[in-house]
Amino acid sequence: MSGSWNTKTVVELSAALTKNECTSLELTENALAEIEAAQPTLNAFISIDGDGARQTARTMDALRKNGQAGTLTGVPIAHKDIFMTEGLRTTCSSKMLFDYVAPYDAHIVTLLKDAGTVLVGKTAMDEFAMGGSTETSYFGVVKNPWHTDYVPGGSSGGSAAAVAARLIPAATGSDTGGSIRQPAAFTGICGIKPTYGICSRYGMVAFASSLDQAGVFARTAEDCALVLAAISGHDPRDSTSLNRPRENYARDLALPLKGLRIGLAKEYFDDGVETSVRAAVEAALDDMRKLGAITVPLSLPNIAFSVPVYYVLAPAEASSNLSRFDGVRYGYRAQKYTDLLDMYKKTRAEGFGTEVKRRILIGTYVLSHGYYDAYYLKAQKVRRLVADDFQKAFTQCDILAGPTVPTTAPRLGEQIDDPIKMYLNDIFTIGANLAGLPAMSIPCGFNSNGLPIGLQLQGNYFSEARLLNVAHQFQQATDWHTKAPKQGIS
Repeated sequence: MSGSWNTKTVVELSAALTKNECTSLELTENALAEIEAAQPTLNAFISIDGDGARQTARTMDALRKNGQAGTLTGVPIAHKDIFMTEGLRTTCSSKMLFDYVAPYDAHIVTLLKDAGTVLVGKTAMDEFAMGGSTETSYFGVVKNPWHTDYVPGGSSGGSAAAVAARLIPAATGSDTGGSIRQPAAFTGICGIKPTYGICSRYGMVAFASSLDQAGVFARTAEDCALVLAAISGHDPRDSTSLNRPRENYARDLALPLKGLRIGLAKEYFDDGVETSVRAAVEAALDDMRKLGAITVPLSLPNIAFSVPVYYVLAPAEASSNLSRFDGVRYGYRAQKYTDLLDMYKKTRAEGFGTEVKRRILIGTYVLSHGYYDAYYLKAQKVRRLVADDFQKAFTQCDILAGPTVPTTAPRLGEQIDDPIKMYLNDIFTIGANLAGLPAMSIPCGFNSNGLPIGLQLQGNYFSEARLLNVAHQFQQATDWHTKAPKQGIS
């Protein structure tokens, strides 16, 4: 198996470790070698912890030898650089935190440590998770392994690129308005955002607190189920963490799809969807019908307002959350200033990138006296209408399906100077965040340029196991998830 571990899934690696066909140290060395070889081209990682990963791998091998291993023990993974990792740099891809070393672990980092995973490094992202292409990173752009002239999506583009290029079998991400599902679609892998509150936000650097949720990237639905189960569960340190029993998200994977009602919202199939995306999604729906599912036409009349609502609420929360980065307690501080106010101004002007500044300004504006009622309060009311639309839809269907994004990945530089165009790419993903619903993207085809296309599945609250079941059954009948880009493959 040596030298080919990167073609294996989490489930396959776990089985190989159990059978003593390989060691965790061998898998870790392979991962580090793959990352080193791909890094100059893809730039998927910000920090690589070779020594720490090797030490952890040796410990995991000892646990396995003593019969103390779990399913994920010894499997290499990576974390999006938005999650605190004790003793390892956490930058959020920003100059503001370029040398910040976290003093503690995020809750999901602790849970994956406890599960026995081996952390090999931290992946690149859009600065403070603000962006949809991973081009706003202070550490340089990340490239799509399918075609390096194109973006991998964002903000979790580094994690998506690393999993798609087979550098690692799974990685964490965060999803505020589609930041797991959109890059999963653009890179041809699976990405799931669970119900808001399923995964603790403790130790995840906040962008928009009422929207942010941790999630998982992997190549199969089964892998997503295993990792999601490991990072879910109540955390009393997070006031938004739901106090409910942990679940085995793989429990329903084998259920047939006979009788499954798939809702097709007409708003997800409008004229803005690229022809190739529409064709791939419709072909995927035909495959599900062959598996016994039925499709139900319906409408989400307020979903069209989700983008403007999101880009009022998310910047407002970001404006508040990012006020802590002032150069006083930690992070970057301007070198030259005359007084305290001047230090604040210069630190934030020099430490934040263009997109972060744009969203802080928007957020401060909509929260200001005289505009709060007109913008922020009204957006909250429309948010409720969006959530109500989903609840009405789920009286008619079991899940919703449609394109993850209306297009395939754009070229590098194509949208970075046109933020409105980039924001509109989130039209199909934002609704789940506004309502706090679970959603995932799975690969379902390619366009004529060989760029991946994603199918989005959305469910009602706490229906993660059902979504993963649908995705798994689709993947048992198709092979889109097995396709691999040449970039990053040894």
